[in-house]
Amino acid sequence: MTGETLSPRHRRQAGLTLLAAVMLTGTLSACGAEAAQRPPVSAAAANTGAVAAQQARLTELARKDVAAGAPGVIVRVDKGQGRPIEIARQASWSRADHTLTPSDRFRMGSNTKTMVATVVLQLVAEDRLKLSDPVDKWLPGLVPNGDAITIRMLLNHTSGLFNYTTDADVFPAFTGQDTRVWTPRELIATAVRHDPLFAPGTDYSYSNTNYVALGLIAEKAAGHTLGDLIQQRIARPLHLKNTYLVTGTDTDKSAALAHGYEPDAERLAPLLPPYAPAGTAFAGPARSADYVDTTWINASTEWAAGAMVSTARDWARFDRALLSGKLLPAALLKEMKTTVAEESEFPNRRYGLGLEKVVTPCGTVWGHNGQVPGYSSENYTDATGRRTASVLTSTIFGLASPKAAAANQALVNAAVCTTLDKPIPAKPASPAN
Repeated sequence: MTGETLSPRHRRQAGLTLLAAVMLTGTLSACGAEAAQRPPVSAAAANTGAVAAQQARLTELARKDVAAGAPGVIVRVDKGQGRPIEIARQASWSRADHTLTPSDRFRMGSNTKTMVATVVLQLVAEDRLKLSDPVDKWLPGLVPNGDAITIRMLLNHTSGLFNYTTDADVFPAFTGQDTRVWTPRELIATAVRHDPLFAPGTDYSYSNTNYVALGLIAEKAAGHTLGDLIQQRIARPLHLKNTYLVTGTDTDKSAALAHGYEPDAERLAPLLPPYAPAGTAFAGPARSADYVDTTWINASTEWAAGAMVSTARDWARFDRALLSGKLLPAALLKEMKTTVAEESEFPNRRYGLGLEKVVTPCGTVWGHNGQVPGYSSENYTDATGRRTASVLTSTIFGLASPKAAAANQALVNAAVCTTLDKPIPAKPASPAN
């Protein structure tokens, strides 16, 4: 993985100014002299021992992540054979709210985009949509220059549309201080008050506005709500019983939902983006260690851009089905994996149609990451969908210090390397081009 915990789009979106986090060292292989002294063991016993060592290493890194400042973390690694490794660790002060388990529901943030893109591409497969369709065909008059912006441009963030999340009117709802329920059309209207960033199709800039527009297009083309489309086409066929799209302010107070936390106003102040009003703070009950509980914050600004709730196990099943070709025809899965370059400082990341290609020190993976108040998630799989990894952390800004960022990145690196059955790099590696 890269040396930073969050991708550039999330640093822009949430205003994080993280320092580069150096990957922590660690290896799962024994030195030759020690191994030579051991008696021969069966292949099965050796594999069992290797898995136990991997789990112990991941458990220790999860513990360090929490000690460095993460309120809680869930890790799931499935190598495609045997029982997956599942770990949950949390700060002692957070247990009064919720006892974290590997099967807890979690707000998945921008991972939502992969699921929305899958629905859109299914509609393309059914000839209800075309990737070349202009936005104006489906949302006439809603987006300026909509006749020049195509569905493909929305999917791969080359539309040039401003990201509404950074608008001064929307940001208070993102932090929970404004309880107004925003509609998708209001979010787009707010975005297009700003000038476009570039001419359609000429550059890349991550924008949540793209996916809100895609959600409206999918609803119009299919005649169902986006939440119903996700249930009908993905969640129910794959038996994802803990996966659903949040709408409005989400009044479902499920005990199975992991709690999310952000730093209180005093700790948050130095991390705020320029567009945030002075005194901005996340809404929620005060907790120990200078955090507030953001679990039930206003979620109406997220919708098709980031409002999915799921579990690590459910999301792995979705990724497996998607990358193995069970959800899309081969030609459209190939389109989904056709990528464009992201920000220049991250040459190891490329964006497809709602799906990222990431070159890590241990190999190439596909997936997405996401952040919404109190929740950071990274979900990856190999090219076949057989091997999956998830690291779900219950904060965004709580990872802002160099120590916390490094600990969390070390855990993500280890989870991906373990998934691919590769030793964890013993020293930091530069992102591959």
